[in-house]
Amino acid sequence: MPATASERARPTRRPLRVRRPGQVRRPRSPFCRIRWTARLRLTLLYGALFLLSGAALLAITYFLVASGGKPRVFLLGSGMEGGPPLDSEAIRHAMRRDADRQRQATLDQLLVQSGVALALMSAVSVVLGWLTAGRVLRPVRTMTEKARRISERNLHERLAVTGPADELKDLGDTFDSLLARLDSAFDAQKRFVANASHELRTPLTLQRALIEVALSNPTADARSLRTVCERVLAAGEQQERLIEALLTLARSQRGLERRRPTDLAPVVADALRAAPPDGVRIERSLAPAWTPGEPRLVERLVTNLVDNALRHNDGGADAWVRVSTGTEGGRPVLRVINSGPVIPADRVETLFQPFQRYASRAGGPDGLGLGLSIVAAVATAHGAELTAVPGPEGGLDIAVAFRALPRTRVPTPGPAPSRSASRRPPAP
Repeated sequence: MPATASERARPTRRPLRVRRPGQVRRPRSPFCRIRWTARLRLTLLYGALFLLSGAALLAITYFLVASGGKPRVFLLGSGMEGGPPLDSEAIRHAMRRDADRQRQATLDQLLVQSGVALALMSAVSVVLGWLTAGRVLRPVRTMTEKARRISERNLHERLAVTGPADELKDLGDTFDSLLARLDSAFDAQKRFVANASHELRTPLTLQRALIEVALSNPTADARSLRTVCERVLAAGEQQERLIEALLTLARSQRGLERRRPTDLAPVVADALRAAPPDGVRIERSLAPAWTPGEPRLVERLVTNLVDNALRHNDGGADAWVRVSTGTEGGRPVLRVINSGPVIPADRVETLFQPFQRYASRAGGPDGLGLGLSIVAAVATAHGAELTAVPGPEGGLDIAVAFRALPRTRVPTPGPAPSRSASRRPPAP
């Protein structure tokens, strides 16, 4: 299989076959060497249909002519004057036999001539079918040639099929939209790899610089070396968190292997208990909201949303975060609203892309820039609908509408589970 669409397929080596003693090699059929292209198949189909319809028309015509009735014979007079009387019945019988013979000869001639005409017109229909099929399939050949030239290096090119709005143009437009999505996906992947490389290299560069400075200082004591080790350890912890976040993002984008009934309310309660409020007023309204999903990924989604709402806040006595779970329109919904700096509406969508940061309470970019991108990936893996709009007083208003469980699988309400019990929802 070629690596790219522009490369030609390499011929595959056939496995070596050992012929047994006395085994006779069968000759290959000439039909196996024919390349059954769409044009050839359409031509044969046109010819076969014309032949069948012509044969049916010939049979119907022959049947109608043959069943038209036998000719009638009339005998006028009784013979020559003064001669012997004629046997009228014998004469009528002879004349009827001659008429039947002539009629059968006419039918045979009609059948032969019609068969010859049908054979000639069948040959003409095959030629016309070959030409028509070639003209109809010409856009397909054009699309094939253009598609062969497109690879990952020129995904910006398009087929740009022209002509009437038929099925072939729809196919070309669909392929162009696919190329556009692939082009954007390749660009996003390149940006992600570049950003990930930069983010992974920054702690390594910092660690190397700290160690080189410490080693180049001849008067370094145990206290300064301990300080350097602590800074190197902190940089390593940051790198570890980044790698864990990247693995979570990759796992979310891969999709879910299995789903279990999960209640959003206890997961949110555990996340709020584990998150340090740090002077932010947290308002909660947690109602049961069961959804089929992967509990660990749902927990990471909730943790990232809560951490993002607490981190990117304006601080002070009026800082607040509202978290609610429940059912809206038959779907379980998680909603997180926070106060904070005013975010432009055109900037909200970019915050869900990897390594996109916004100002935190410290006044500058903070975090790894992967929190909301992991939220978007987990929501996509669960088939959830994610909406985010700027808050009326700043911050973000984020809502995640998950899929609902079937009514037969909704667990009965019970006492509020603990943190360990929330990860093991009751059996449906």
